[in-house]
Amino acid sequence: METPVFEDIDPASDCECPGCVHWRRVLPHSRAGRHTAHPAAHRALALAAAASAALGAGHAVPAAAAPHASHRPGVVPAGDEPDTPQGTQAPLHGPAGRPAQPSAVPRISALTRTAIIERARTWVAAKVPYSMSAYGADGYRQDCSGYVSMAWKLPGNEWTGSLAQYGERISKEELLPGDILLFHNPSDPEKGSHVVVFGGWTDDARTSYTAYEQTRPHTRRQTTPYAYWSDSARYVPYRYKGLTPEPDSGMPGAPAATPFPGAAYFGPGANNRYVTLLGRMLVARGAGAAYASGPGPRWTDADRRATRAFQLAQGWTGADADGLPGPRTWELLVSGAGKDVKGGVMGPPPASHGVPGYPGRAMFRPGASNAHVTRLGGQLVHRGFGRFYAVGPGPRWTEADRRAVEAFQRTQGWRGGAADGYPGPETWRRLFS
Repeated sequence: METPVFEDIDPASDCECPGCVHWRRVLPHSRAGRHTAHPAAHRALALAAAASAALGAGHAVPAAAAPHASHRPGVVPAGDEPDTPQGTQAPLHGPAGRPAQPSAVPRISALTRTAIIERARTWVAAKVPYSMSAYGADGYRQDCSGYVSMAWKLPGNEWTGSLAQYGERISKEELLPGDILLFHNPSDPEKGSHVVVFGGWTDDARTSYTAYEQTRPHTRRQTTPYAYWSDSARYVPYRYKGLTPEPDSGMPGAPAATPFPGAAYFGPGANNRYVTLLGRMLVARGAGAAYASGPGPRWTDADRRATRAFQLAQGWTGADADGLPGPRTWELLVSGAGKDVKGGVMGPPPASHGVPGYPGRAMFRPGASNAHVTRLGGQLVHRGFGRFYAVGPGPRWTEADRRAVEAFQRTQGWRGGAADGYPGPETWRRLFS
Protein backbone atom coordinates (compact mmCIF):
# COMPACT_ATOMS: atom_id res chain seq x y z
CA MET A 1 0.00 0.00 0.00
CA GLU A 2 1.36 3.38 -0.98
CA THR A 3 2.15 5.68 1.96
CA PRO A 4 0.08 8.88 1.82
CA VAL A 5 1.91 12.14 1.26
CA PHE A 6 1.34 15.17 3.52
CA GLU A 7 2.50 18.73 2.99
CA ASP A 8 4.66 19.99 5.87
CA ILE A 9 3.31 23.55 6.04
CA ASP A 10 1.84 25.82 8.67
CA PRO A 11 -1.87 26.12 8.04
CA ALA A 12 -3.60 29.45 8.54
CA SER A 13 -4.26 30.24 12.21
CA ASP A 14 -8.01 30.41 11.80
CA CYS A 15 -9.18 28.26 14.71
CA GLU A 16 -11.92 30.07 16.62
CA CYS A 17 -11.74 28.18 19.92
CA PRO A 18 -11.49 30.60 22.92
CA GLY A 19 -7.91 29.55 23.65
CA CYS A 20 -6.62 30.17 20.11
CA VAL A 21 -8.45 33.49 19.85
CA HIS A 22 -6.96 34.59 23.21
CA TRP A 23 -3.38 33.64 22.32
CA ARG A 24 -3.57 35.18 18.83
CA ARG A 25 -4.63 38.42 20.47
CA VAL A 26 -1.96 38.58 23.23
CA LEU A 27 0.84 36.75 21.42
CA PRO A 28 0.42 37.17 17.68
CA HIS A 29 3.88 35.75 16.92
CA SER A 30 3.92 32.96 19.47
CA ARG A 31 3.57 29.26 18.75
CA ALA A 32 1.75 28.94 22.09
CA GLY A 33 -1.44 30.08 20.37
CA ARG A 34 -1.74 26.81 18.38
CA HIS A 35 -3.50 23.90 19.96
CA THR A 36 -2.51 20.31 19.45
CA ALA A 37 -4.42 20.14 16.18
CA HIS A 38 -2.04 22.70 14.66
CA PRO A 39 1.29 22.08 12.79
CA ALA A 40 3.04 19.77 15.24
CA ALA A 41 -0.08 17.67 15.63
CA HIS A 42 -0.68 17.60 11.88
CA ARG A 43 2.82 16.22 11.39
CA ALA A 44 2.25 13.72 14.21
CA LEU A 45 -0.92 12.55 12.50
CA ALA A 46 1.01 12.17 9.23
CA LEU A 47 3.63 10.00 10.93
CA ALA A 48 0.94 7.97 12.67
CA ALA A 49 -0.89 7.41 9.41
CA ALA A 50 2.29 6.41 7.64
CA ALA A 51 3.26 4.03 10.42
CA SER A 52 -0.19 2.51 10.42
CA ALA A 53 -0.02 1.91 6.66
CA ALA A 54 3.41 0.32 6.94
CA LEU A 55 2.69 -1.85 9.98
CA GLY A 56 -0.86 -2.89 9.13
CA ALA A 57 -3.96 -2.99 11.27
CA GLY A 58 -2.49 -5.52 13.66
CA HIS A 59 -0.23 -2.91 15.28
CA ALA A 60 -1.96 -0.27 17.35
CA VAL A 61 -0.66 3.28 17.04
CA PRO A 62 -1.32 5.71 19.90
CA ALA A 63 -3.91 8.29 18.95
CA ALA A 64 -2.79 11.89 18.69
CA ALA A 65 -4.11 14.31 21.28
CA ALA A 66 -7.60 15.55 20.63
CA PRO A 67 -8.00 19.08 19.29
CA HIS A 68 -8.21 21.79 21.98
CA ALA A 69 -6.86 19.45 24.65
CA SER A 70 -4.20 22.01 25.56
CA HIS A 71 -6.80 24.60 26.51
CA ARG A 72 -8.00 23.11 29.77
CA PRO A 73 -8.86 26.16 31.98
CA GLY A 74 -6.13 27.20 34.37
CA VAL A 75 -3.39 25.05 32.84
CA VAL A 76 -0.62 26.09 30.46
CA PRO A 77 0.52 23.21 28.22
CA ALA A 78 4.00 21.80 28.81
CA GLY A 79 6.44 23.41 26.41
CA ASP A 80 4.50 26.67 26.22
CA GLU A 81 5.84 28.04 29.51
CA PRO A 82 8.10 30.80 28.07
CA ASP A 83 5.22 32.42 26.18
CA THR A 84 2.72 34.01 28.56
CA PRO A 85 1.11 37.42 28.81
CA GLN A 86 3.73 38.16 31.47
CA GLY A 87 6.68 37.16 29.28
CA THR A 88 9.13 34.51 30.44
CA GLN A 89 7.72 32.69 33.44
CA ALA A 90 9.97 33.40 36.39
CA PRO A 91 10.87 30.53 38.75
CA LEU A 92 9.99 30.89 42.41
CA HIS A 93 13.33 32.46 43.33
CA GLY A 94 14.35 34.01 40.01
CA PRO A 95 16.38 32.50 37.13
CA ALA A 96 18.35 29.33 37.91
CA GLY A 97 17.23 29.46 41.53
CA ARG A 98 19.07 32.72 42.18
CA PRO A 99 17.27 35.72 43.66
CA ALA A 100 15.77 37.84 40.91
CA GLN A 101 17.27 41.32 40.70
CA PRO A 102 14.73 44.15 40.98
CA SER A 103 14.04 45.95 37.73
CA ALA A 104 15.60 49.41 37.42
CA VAL A 105 12.22 50.91 36.52
CA PRO A 106 9.43 48.42 37.34
CA ARG A 107 6.34 48.79 35.17
CA ILE A 108 3.35 49.83 37.25
CA SER A 109 -0.27 49.41 36.17
CA ALA A 110 -2.86 51.85 37.53
CA LEU A 111 -5.34 49.99 39.76
CA THR A 112 -7.99 50.94 42.30
CA ARG A 113 -8.40 49.10 45.58
CA THR A 114 -11.69 47.69 44.33
CA ALA A 115 -9.98 46.31 41.23
CA ILE A 116 -7.27 44.62 43.32
CA ILE A 117 -9.81 42.92 45.58
CA GLU A 118 -11.96 41.89 42.61
CA ARG A 119 -8.91 40.32 40.93
CA ALA A 120 -8.01 38.53 44.18
CA ARG A 121 -11.55 37.15 44.44
CA THR A 122 -11.39 35.54 40.99
CA TRP A 123 -8.90 32.93 42.21
CA VAL A 124 -10.86 32.40 45.43
CA ALA A 125 -13.99 31.69 43.43
CA ALA A 126 -12.09 29.36 41.07
CA LYS A 127 -10.26 27.62 43.96
CA VAL A 128 -6.99 27.69 42.02
CA PRO A 129 -4.74 24.83 43.25
CA TYR A 130 -1.54 25.87 45.02
CA SER A 131 1.71 25.09 43.19
CA MET A 132 5.22 26.54 43.10
CA SER A 133 5.77 25.30 39.54
CA ALA A 134 2.38 25.39 37.78
CA TYR A 135 1.10 28.40 35.87
CA GLY A 136 -2.49 29.43 35.20
CA ALA A 137 -3.86 30.17 31.74
CA ASP A 138 -3.27 33.87 32.47
CA GLY A 139 0.46 33.17 32.89
CA TYR A 140 0.68 33.77 36.64
CA ARG A 141 2.42 31.23 38.87
CA GLN A 142 0.07 29.46 41.27
CA ASP A 143 1.87 30.22 44.52
CA CYS A 144 1.45 33.07 47.01
CA SER A 145 3.70 35.60 45.25
CA GLY A 146 2.28 34.68 41.84
CA TYR A 147 -1.17 35.33 43.32
CA VAL A 148 -0.17 38.83 44.49
CA SER A 149 1.48 39.45 41.10
CA MET A 150 -1.91 38.64 39.56
CA ALA A 151 -3.92 40.74 42.05
CA TRP A 152 -1.61 43.74 41.50
CA LYS A 153 -1.60 43.07 37.72
CA LEU A 154 2.19 43.03 37.60
CA PRO A 155 3.98 42.54 34.25
CA GLY A 156 5.83 39.44 35.48
CA ASN A 157 5.80 36.71 38.09
CA GLU A 158 7.51 38.18 41.14
CA TRP A 159 8.59 36.36 44.31
CA THR A 160 8.71 37.36 47.96
CA GLY A 161 12.20 38.82 47.44
CA SER A 162 11.13 41.20 44.68
CA LEU A 163 7.52 42.16 45.40
CA ALA A 164 8.53 45.04 47.66
CA GLN A 165 9.84 47.05 44.67
CA TYR A 166 6.24 47.45 43.50
CA GLY A 167 5.01 48.78 46.84
CA GLU A 168 5.76 51.32 49.51
CA ARG A 169 6.10 50.33 53.14
CA ILE A 170 3.27 51.44 55.39
CA SER A 171 2.25 51.00 59.03
CA LYS A 172 -0.36 48.67 60.48
CA GLU A 173 -2.61 51.68 61.13
CA GLU A 174 -2.54 52.61 57.43
CA LEU A 175 -3.60 49.18 56.12
CA LEU A 176 -6.58 49.20 53.75
CA PRO A 177 -8.08 46.63 51.38
CA GLY A 178 -5.72 45.89 48.49
CA ASP A 179 -2.52 46.32 50.53
CA ILE A 180 -0.36 43.27 51.28
CA LEU A 181 1.41 41.70 54.25
CA LEU A 182 4.78 40.33 53.15
CA PHE A 183 7.24 38.04 54.94
CA HIS A 184 10.45 37.25 53.05
CA ASN A 185 12.96 34.87 54.60
CA PRO A 186 16.23 35.57 52.70
CA SER A 187 18.17 32.77 54.40
CA ASP A 188 15.74 30.11 53.16
CA PRO A 189 12.96 31.53 50.95
CA GLU A 190 11.00 28.26 50.87
CA LYS A 191 10.80 28.16 54.68
CA GLY A 192 8.32 30.67 56.03
CA SER A 193 8.23 33.20 53.19
CA HIS A 194 4.65 34.15 52.42
CA VAL A 195 2.49 37.05 51.28
CA VAL A 196 -1.25 37.75 51.56
CA VAL A 197 -3.64 40.42 50.27
CA PHE A 198 -5.22 42.46 53.06
CA GLY A 199 -9.02 42.53 52.74
CA GLY A 200 -10.02 44.68 55.73
CA TRP A 201 -10.20 44.49 59.53
CA THR A 202 -12.76 42.20 61.13
CA ASP A 203 -12.76 43.74 64.62
CA ASP A 204 -12.46 47.19 66.20
CA ALA A 205 -9.29 46.20 68.07
CA ARG A 206 -7.58 45.33 64.78
CA THR A 207 -6.45 41.96 66.03
CA SER A 208 -7.76 40.07 62.98
CA TYR A 209 -8.45 40.77 59.34
CA THR A 210 -9.72 39.18 56.13
CA ALA A 211 -6.82 37.62 54.23
CA TYR A 212 -6.90 36.66 50.56
CA GLU A 213 -4.09 34.16 50.05
CA GLN A 214 -2.78 31.40 47.83
CA THR A 215 -2.01 28.44 50.06
CA ARG A 216 -2.54 24.70 50.10
CA PRO A 217 -4.79 23.21 48.90
CA HIS A 218 -6.14 26.25 46.99
CA THR A 219 -6.80 29.99 47.11
CA ARG A 220 -8.86 31.05 50.12
CA ARG A 221 -10.42 34.01 51.90
CA GLN A 222 -10.28 33.67 55.68
CA THR A 223 -10.34 35.64 58.91
CA THR A 224 -6.73 35.67 60.09
CA PRO A 225 -5.02 36.97 63.26
CA TYR A 226 -2.73 39.95 62.65
CA ALA A 227 -0.19 39.68 61.15
CA TYR A 228 -0.39 35.91 60.48
CA TRP A 229 -0.78 32.54 62.16
CA SER A 230 2.99 32.13 62.51
CA ASP A 231 6.05 34.43 62.28
CA SER A 232 3.63 37.29 62.89
CA ALA A 233 6.32 39.82 63.82
CA ARG A 234 8.12 39.31 60.50
CA TYR A 235 5.29 40.39 58.21
CA VAL A 236 5.61 43.88 56.70
CA PRO A 237 2.67 45.89 55.27
CA TYR A 238 3.07 47.32 51.75
CA ARG A 239 0.86 49.47 49.52
CA TYR A 240 0.87 49.13 45.74
CA LYS A 241 2.66 52.06 44.07
CA GLY A 242 0.21 52.16 41.17
CA LEU A 243 -2.83 52.67 43.41
CA THR A 244 -5.32 55.17 41.96
CA PRO A 245 -8.37 56.79 43.56
CA GLU A 246 -11.75 55.17 43.16
CA PRO A 247 -14.19 56.79 40.71
CA ASP A 248 -15.26 60.23 41.86
CA SER A 249 -17.72 59.82 44.71
CA GLY A 250 -19.58 62.95 43.70
CA MET A 251 -19.22 64.48 47.16
CA PRO A 252 -20.84 66.81 47.77
CA GLY A 253 -22.42 66.75 44.32
CA ALA A 254 -24.10 63.62 42.94
CA PRO A 255 -23.42 60.48 45.01
CA ALA A 256 -25.74 58.51 42.72
CA ALA A 257 -22.82 58.24 40.31
CA THR A 258 -20.85 56.19 42.83
CA PRO A 259 -21.05 52.40 42.44
CA PHE A 260 -20.98 50.18 45.51
CA PRO A 261 -17.27 49.93 46.39
CA GLY A 262 -17.50 46.53 48.09
CA ALA A 263 -18.17 45.19 51.58
CA ALA A 264 -14.47 45.47 52.49
CA TYR A 265 -14.83 49.25 52.77
CA PHE A 266 -17.26 49.04 55.69
CA GLY A 267 -17.12 47.48 59.13
CA PRO A 268 -14.78 47.49 62.13
CA GLY A 269 -11.42 49.08 61.32
CA ALA A 270 -12.52 50.69 58.05
CA ASN A 271 -11.28 54.24 57.51
CA ASN A 272 -12.01 55.74 54.10
CA ARG A 273 -14.12 58.31 52.28
CA TYR A 274 -16.85 55.79 51.46
CA VAL A 275 -17.69 55.59 55.17
CA THR A 276 -18.07 59.38 55.18
CA LEU A 277 -20.27 59.26 52.09
CA LEU A 278 -22.41 56.52 53.62
CA GLY A 279 -22.90 58.54 56.80
CA ARG A 280 -23.90 61.67 54.91
CA MET A 281 -26.46 59.76 52.86
CA LEU A 282 -27.88 58.13 56.03
CA VAL A 283 -28.20 61.50 57.75
CA ALA A 284 -30.05 62.83 54.69
CA ARG A 285 -32.44 59.86 54.95
CA GLY A 286 -33.34 60.52 58.59
CA ALA A 287 -30.78 58.44 60.51
CA GLY A 288 -28.85 61.41 61.91
CA ALA A 289 -29.88 60.59 65.50
CA ALA A 290 -27.27 57.83 65.51
CA TYR A 291 -24.43 60.35 65.26
CA ALA A 292 -23.24 62.47 68.18
CA SER A 293 -20.80 64.55 66.12
CA GLY A 294 -21.55 63.84 62.47
CA PRO A 295 -20.26 61.16 60.05
CA GLY A 296 -16.54 60.73 59.40
CA PRO A 297 -14.16 58.42 57.54
CA ARG A 298 -13.62 56.01 60.46
CA TRP A 299 -16.26 53.31 60.86
CA THR A 300 -17.96 53.46 64.25
CA ASP A 301 -20.93 51.87 65.97
CA ALA A 302 -22.89 54.99 65.01
CA ASP A 303 -22.47 54.09 61.34
CA ARG A 304 -23.70 50.59 62.03
CA ARG A 305 -26.75 51.75 64.00
CA ALA A 306 -27.64 54.32 61.33
CA THR A 307 -27.27 51.75 58.56
CA ARG A 308 -29.41 49.25 60.43
CA ALA A 309 -32.07 51.88 61.08
CA PHE A 310 -32.30 52.50 57.34
CA GLN A 311 -32.44 48.75 56.65
CA LEU A 312 -35.21 48.29 59.22
CA ALA A 313 -37.13 51.15 57.61
CA GLN A 314 -37.20 49.08 54.41
CA GLY A 315 -38.87 46.25 56.32
CA TRP A 316 -35.80 44.05 56.25
CA THR A 317 -34.97 41.65 59.10
CA GLY A 318 -32.30 39.19 60.12
CA ALA A 319 -29.10 39.19 58.09
CA ASP A 320 -30.60 41.80 55.73
CA ALA A 321 -30.64 44.28 58.63
CA ASP A 322 -27.22 43.63 60.16
CA GLY A 323 -26.04 47.25 60.00
CA LEU A 324 -23.46 46.62 57.27
CA PRO A 325 -24.22 48.13 53.85
CA GLY A 326 -24.46 45.71 50.94
CA PRO A 327 -25.27 46.40 47.28
CA ARG A 328 -29.03 46.68 47.96
CA THR A 329 -28.61 49.17 50.81
CA TRP A 330 -26.13 51.22 48.79
CA GLU A 331 -28.32 51.32 45.70
CA LEU A 332 -31.31 52.66 47.65
CA LEU A 333 -29.19 55.31 49.34
CA VAL A 334 -27.42 56.66 46.27
CA SER A 335 -30.58 56.62 44.14
CA GLY A 336 -32.79 58.23 46.77
CA ALA A 337 -35.17 55.27 46.58
CA GLY A 338 -36.66 53.30 49.46
CA LYS A 339 -38.15 54.56 52.72
CA ASP A 340 -36.63 57.14 55.05
CA VAL A 341 -35.97 56.53 58.75
CA LYS A 342 -38.90 57.96 60.70
CA GLY A 343 -38.75 59.60 64.11
CA GLY A 344 -35.04 58.96 64.61
CA VAL A 345 -35.77 55.46 65.91
CA MET A 346 -32.58 53.40 65.83
CA GLY A 347 -34.13 50.09 66.81
CA PRO A 348 -32.67 47.46 69.15
CA PRO A 349 -29.02 46.39 68.94
CA PRO A 350 -28.16 44.03 66.11
CA ALA A 351 -28.64 40.33 66.72
CA SER A 352 -25.68 38.00 67.16
CA HIS A 353 -25.46 37.24 63.45
CA GLY A 354 -27.70 34.20 63.69
CA VAL A 355 -25.29 32.14 65.82
CA PRO A 356 -27.27 29.13 67.09
CA GLY A 357 -27.55 28.22 70.72
CA TYR A 358 -24.97 26.24 72.63
CA PRO A 359 -24.75 22.84 70.90
CA GLY A 360 -23.63 20.81 73.92
CA ARG A 361 -20.35 19.65 75.44
CA ALA A 362 -20.15 16.54 73.27
CA MET A 363 -19.35 18.76 70.27
CA PHE A 364 -16.06 19.86 71.86
CA ARG A 365 -14.10 16.82 72.87
CA PRO A 366 -11.00 15.04 71.51
CA GLY A 367 -11.92 13.35 68.25
CA ALA A 368 -14.92 15.63 67.60
CA SER A 369 -15.28 17.00 64.08
CA ASN A 370 -18.21 19.25 63.23
CA ALA A 371 -19.26 22.72 62.09
CA HIS A 372 -19.58 23.96 65.69
CA VAL A 373 -15.82 23.55 66.20
CA THR A 374 -15.16 25.62 63.08
CA ARG A 375 -17.59 28.32 64.25
CA LEU A 376 -16.00 28.36 67.71
CA GLY A 377 -12.51 28.72 66.25
CA GLY A 378 -13.56 31.53 63.94
CA GLN A 379 -15.05 33.48 66.85
CA LEU A 380 -11.93 32.92 68.96
CA VAL A 381 -9.82 34.38 66.14
CA HIS A 382 -12.26 37.29 65.87
CA ARG A 383 -11.91 37.95 69.62
CA GLY A 384 -8.11 38.01 69.43
CA PHE A 385 -7.12 34.45 70.34
CA GLY A 386 -5.87 33.34 66.92
CA ARG A 387 -2.24 33.11 68.07
CA PHE A 388 -2.84 29.55 69.25
CA TYR A 389 -3.48 28.29 65.71
CA ALA A 390 -0.62 27.33 63.39
CA VAL A 391 -3.16 27.20 60.57
CA GLY A 392 -6.76 28.38 60.41
CA PRO A 393 -9.46 26.81 62.60
CA GLY A 394 -11.18 23.79 61.15
CA PRO A 395 -13.91 21.29 62.00
CA ARG A 396 -11.67 18.87 63.94
CA TRP A 397 -11.18 19.66 67.64
CA THR A 398 -7.47 20.10 68.39
CA GLU A 399 -5.23 21.18 71.24
CA ALA A 400 -5.06 24.60 69.60
CA ASP A 401 -8.84 24.98 70.08
CA ARG A 402 -8.59 23.93 73.72
CA ARG A 403 -5.74 26.34 74.48
CA ALA A 404 -7.56 29.23 72.77
CA VAL A 405 -10.74 28.54 74.77
CA GLU A 406 -8.70 28.29 77.99
CA ALA A 407 -7.09 31.67 77.29
CA PHE A 408 -10.51 33.24 76.71
CA GLN A 409 -11.87 31.71 79.92
CA ARG A 410 -8.96 33.13 81.89
CA THR A 411 -9.71 36.61 80.56
CA GLN A 412 -13.10 36.22 82.26
CA GLY A 413 -11.30 35.80 85.59
CA TRP A 414 -11.99 32.07 85.78
CA ARG A 415 -9.47 29.62 87.21
CA GLY A 416 -9.20 25.90 87.90
CA GLY A 417 -11.90 23.70 86.44
CA ALA A 418 -13.77 26.75 85.15
CA ALA A 419 -10.87 27.42 82.75
CA ASP A 420 -10.26 23.92 81.44
CA GLY A 421 -10.38 24.88 77.75
CA TYR A 422 -13.69 23.16 77.03
CA PRO A 423 -16.57 25.55 76.24
CA GLY A 424 -19.68 25.31 78.36
CA PRO A 425 -22.92 27.30 77.99
CA GLU A 426 -21.53 30.39 79.75
CA THR A 427 -18.26 30.36 77.78
CA TRP A 428 -20.30 30.08 74.58
CA ARG A 429 -22.64 32.93 75.57
CA ARG A 430 -19.81 35.30 76.50
CA LEU A 431 -17.73 34.41 73.48
CA PHE A 432 -20.53 35.26 71.03
CA SER A 433 -22.11 38.15 72.93
